[in-house]
Amino acid sequence: MPVPGASPVKRNTLRQQIADALCDEVLAGRLPAGRQFTVKEIAQQYGVSATPVREALLDLCSQGLLDVEEHRGFRVHDFTIDDFRHMVDARTMVVEGVFRHYVELKAMTPQVLASVRRRAEEAERAARSGDLDILIGYDLRFWREICGLVGNPYVSDFLQRLRVQTWVFTVPYLRRVPDLRGQLWTGHSELTAAVTRGDPHDSERLIGAYNAHFRALIERLVEREESRAQNRTSEVNSP
Repeated sequence: MPVPGASPVKRNTLRQQIADALCDEVLAGRLPAGRQFTVKEIAQQYGVSATPVREALLDLCSQGLLDVEEHRGFRVHDFTIDDFRHMVDARTMVVEGVFRHYVELKAMTPQVLASVRRRAEEAERAARSGDLDILIGYDLRFWREICGLVGNPYVSDFLQRLRVQTWVFTVPYLRRVPDLRGQLWTGHSELTAAVTRGDPHDSERLIGAYNAHFRALIERLVEREESRAQNRTSEVNSP
């Protein structure tokens, strides 16, 4: 079975290219939770050998996006609402700690700050217009760059992994909303300004506001969907 939206990739750094392409498919919701596939299937789809495909899939397993299915291949991981809550809590504690303890942001250069501001503006624009596809890409880049200001790659990589996982869980729910305008967080530029002026208290407040907003929105959507599912079940079982 072909992978939705896949296209041929170049043969340099195949492992990373395949991993990135599949991650994009999962983030976009075109590879939904529970979807199973094999190394052979992916290798045939991209026209490459099995070795870089297997390595790429194992990389995605280490990131928590895929599960290994014995004798079956791989399966897109199915996150739960409890997973989502734990991930939001974890990234809140880490990000707040980062900007509370790193008084001097080691990587804050004019060029880097200009890039962060551009990401913030694009993410904010996409959030205001409710364009989820554009928002995901810019939001991931924005948070990776702003957390990268501390100059600690371990922190950046950990937070990026959590952010990708939260998007993977939330995308299916968000896509079922007819119009997302006015429902998504738009404080990227305000947070950038707080970080730039070295204000840890305002940065912490804005980060907390972002995570609280995101969590409340998703919990509301999950609750609404569960309620609808229960109503459908009641209708089917009613005499």
